[in-house]
Amino acid sequence: MAETAEAEGAARAFDIYDLPRSFLEDPFPTYHRLRDTDPVHRNRDGTWFITRYEDVAKLYRTKTTFSDKTEMYVKKFGEGPLLEQHTKSMLFSDPPAHTRIRKLVAHAFTPRAMRSLEHRVVELVDDLLDRCERDGGMDLITGFAFALPVEVICTMLGIPPSEREPLQRWSNAILTPLEPVATPEMVAKGNDAVAEFKQYLKELLDDRRVNPAKYGDDILKQLTEAEEDGDRLTETELIQNCIFMLNAGHETTTNLVGNGVNALLDFDDQLKLLRAQPDLIDGAVEEMLRFDSPLQIGNRGVSEPIDFGDVTLPAGTQIMTSIGGANRDPAQFSDPDRFDITRKPNRHIAFAAGIHACLGAPLARMEGTIAVGRLVERFPEIRRAGPARRGGRARFRGFVSLPVQV
Repeated sequence: MAETAEAEGAARAFDIYDLPRSFLEDPFPTYHRLRDTDPVHRNRDGTWFITRYEDVAKLYRTKTTFSDKTEMYVKKFGEGPLLEQHTKSMLFSDPPAHTRIRKLVAHAFTPRAMRSLEHRVVELVDDLLDRCERDGGMDLITGFAFALPVEVICTMLGIPPSEREPLQRWSNAILTPLEPVATPEMVAKGNDAVAEFKQYLKELLDDRRVNPAKYGDDILKQLTEAEEDGDRLTETELIQNCIFMLNAGHETTTNLVGNGVNALLDFDDQLKLLRAQPDLIDGAVEEMLRFDSPLQIGNRGVSEPIDFGDVTLPAGTQIMTSIGGANRDPAQFSDPDRFDITRKPNRHIAFAAGIHACLGAPLARMEGTIAVGRLVERFPEIRRAGPARRGGRARFRGFVSLPVQV
């Protein structure tokens, strides 16, 4: 009884706005405690945090939810470029605007577009692995997991190699303020990054109009020309969604590959199994997405009252979703803290669900499958070469360093 009371007290004291380093390193014990004793947790600002799989899935599939965060983000960011980015991209819009923009942006993620990219992804992966073999090892994050998706997205958008250097800095500065707490310094850096990125993309679009022969039939061209019932993206919509695509595209794949390889190194039996049966790679990637989800926390608002068990939340409530907690829920996944590349079924919600399910999920899966599959095949004796270092973020969970030897 004393242990139960202690767990309940710890769960009720959980503060999403004051997270200790121990949580950022390993949030899953806290998610288990919340799910068991306070699954619909009230935050100190009146928002809520839900951790059960059933509740998170229900919220994502409920049609009366909304993603527009304008009111919340005006308070958090103030007026400026950062507010525009996080309220104008399709992720933070609702129907009918969301439906319209998503249809147009979807032209960049058709099966045909993915097939045309696959060969380039294989080339990029093999080039990075060649470099790793020459060096006898690498930092898996900076030398592989981050380098790959940035190259892919830049190829998709037609950004020349000589102009890619600032992209990591811009992306990190734009995404970091989405953490539960955004300091004035984070907001200032985010505003500067959006402004610089917008200016770069405007100049790139202008150059493409004047010198179309310099550029191939890449996805930026497809987005520029995409049309649905006579409708096209405005320049502002095009720019803001290009920024969003780069940020979301690199963050998801970097964390998928980094977290996934880390799990394989932790669970050596699963690494040996994947070496012996490389055809298990698809299931391995799905388990990586479930076990240590790249995106751990999402947000939705509700426009009508919603029930989670015996708790009813009123219309207008803002709710944070624990994707990481839901994907470790024993009510949905047997032995959820076990990394099992043969797990079936594996109905994780790493890419959310409903109308805002991640449009780039096929690209992330393709990149992860090729990257991890070819890494394990090429270097069957891969092992750690030093301590790994987490990025220290709650929403976007990943590593900033993971040294390996091959």
